[in-house]
Amino acid sequence: MSTWQGRNVTVAGLGVSGVSAARALAGLGAAVTVVDGGDGETHRARAAELADAGIAVRLGDAETLPEGTDLVVTSPGWKPTSPLFAAAAAAGVDVVGDVEIAWRLRGPGAAPWLAITGTNGKTTTTQMLASILTAAGLRTAAVGNIGTPIVDVVLEGDDAYDVLAVELSSYQLHWAPSLRAHSAAVLNLAPDHLDWHGSMEAYAADKGRIYEGNQVACVYNVDATDKPSTEDLVREADVEEGCRAIGFTLNAPAPSQLGVVDGILVDRAFVPDRQKQAQELAEVADVRPPAPHNIANALAAAGLARAYGVPATAVREGLRAFRPDAHRIEHVADVDGVAYIDDSKATNTHATQASLAAYESIVWIAGGLAKGATFDELVAGAAGRLRGVVLIGADRALIREALARHAPEVPVVDLDRTDTGAMSEAVRQAARLARPGDTVLMAPACASMDMFTNYNERGDAFAAAVRELGASA
Repeated sequence: MSTWQGRNVTVAGLGVSGVSAARALAGLGAAVTVVDGGDGETHRARAAELADAGIAVRLGDAETLPEGTDLVVTSPGWKPTSPLFAAAAAAGVDVVGDVEIAWRLRGPGAAPWLAITGTNGKTTTTQMLASILTAAGLRTAAVGNIGTPIVDVVLEGDDAYDVLAVELSSYQLHWAPSLRAHSAAVLNLAPDHLDWHGSMEAYAADKGRIYEGNQVACVYNVDATDKPSTEDLVREADVEEGCRAIGFTLNAPAPSQLGVVDGILVDRAFVPDRQKQAQELAEVADVRPPAPHNIANALAAAGLARAYGVPATAVREGLRAFRPDAHRIEHVADVDGVAYIDDSKATNTHATQASLAAYESIVWIAGGLAKGATFDELVAGAAGRLRGVVLIGADRALIREALARHAPEVPVVDLDRTDTGAMSEAVRQAARLARPGDTVLMAPACASMDMFTNYNERGDAFAAAVRELGASA
């Protein structure tokens, strides 16, 4: 009999992961109730679908714990301070996330997890890793915070995959106390989601959970200067005996590291004599796009793949085959000798800093919802690369003020409008500021919801505006 038979489980949230967990646990015999504070048309439609599957749904009340609940499964975005969780704690009821449920549902022969987190680059690195594993002839999938819900993947059976490339957010890691990966990587750490975690220390601690119980390798960023660093998280982790710390760097690697030498990605960690030999993995030109932070992503993916025993040839083949998702440093077009780059996915200052570092002379389109961010460090670091700046969005004044302090000589166009048509005007103004050889970079450093549904829609608007500009040139 299933260990879930007869259990009373409350699932918090009618999102993709919540619906997946509810269906899975109901299928295993649990009595499931889904709660959500919303009561809109979409909520009611999803509730009706779940009701057809015998799952109870309570809309409009996300605070009261259903009577008899013995486990709460939360969707990732719900804050730990939510009243529902306070009620669960008072009743002595555990709260876990969908990743924890997936981990508990694995059988003894299930595919091991190669896990990835970080403030930026998670999705790209996870997809790179999946491409490398596929090139090695392994059955794999990129799952977790991207693609198919991880509970659904686990329920395909222990023999469905050889190994999984798993992207994990800080939210998911917070609610996954039992997770023990084969190997894991933290790509970088920078302030983000602090309204959810409460502090940078709590945010970093949740990221660091990914290293707990690692069996083979803890992959970390040698070049990181923030504190705590990813290396600090490795030092603090309780891992399996024999698990190694493996660094990646954009410089020449030391022993037990992967790095770059004369345009070649090399491995000094997984070779017979780590002190004297280096294994060539790929060329920088094999990484698309070959921006510095994306090369770092490739090295992290390669480190995890090599920890799993993947040959060097598969690293090269996998990186060559990989194509990044839209809106991630995506080259849209060249118009009158100016390159137009869409990095709408750069929704925070850390991501935008990496994007700005990839180009020499930039007209920067920035702005949106700042989410509590400050921009002085970002602007000061990029000032020497800026030809001009075009500001859009609700919180553009914060960036304008940082520019006045740290780059007062840089021309700034402040578009006092937040309608979606502002993007066309922003591109026209950027074209006016740009010179042949420049890059117009839309890397907003802000969220998009003041003007757009999401960063995808924002990127699509930028690309459409660039095509319109090209047609009129």
